[in-house]
Amino acid sequence: MNEAVNSLSFAFDDDHGLPVDEDRRAFRIALGRYPTGVAVVTALDMAGQAVGITINSFASVSLDPPLVLWSIEEHSAFAPAFIEADAYAISVLAADQSAVAQAFAGPGEHRFRDCETQETRLGIPVPKGALAVFECRRFALYPGGDHRILLGRVERVTTCAGEPLVFHEGALRGLG
Repeated sequence: MNEAVNSLSFAFDDDHGLPVDEDRRAFRIALGRYPTGVAVVTALDMAGQAVGITINSFASVSLDPPLVLWSIEEHSAFAPAFIEADAYAISVLAADQSAVAQAFAGPGEHRFRDCETQETRLGIPVPKGALAVFECRRFALYPGGDHRILLGRVERVTTCAGEPLVFHEGALRGLG
């Protein structure tokens, strides 16, 4: 047996680790070990105002029909807008867009003020320079603990070349 397999076997010995219910911080640290892409989800609220948040809970679900999912904290001030929205756009950020990610992750209503945007065919503003934009219609909504899971049917995609922005161990960075 090679050394890497032996090392993995040792790491999962019954004497190691803690039950997640006893140590939420350990759970968050463990999740942070998994690098994820970074995206911004934007939509129009019921009053027609643009809303947006940074996410790293984005995944493909199905090719036929084309479905993606993401999640939002149930108690987020923006949750009602996204839960009620018929359409939204998910923009996968490029490595040079950490300022965009931080702007949409922070508090406040002025998330779009310092971000150059363009409108999708659905009229939703998205950050310029994103590596991919998924224009979605709401397909389904599911409870997921302290979050809501939103499933979107992708109607249109736009892509460009570039290096993605990644979130790993609490930091934003490129792959390089």
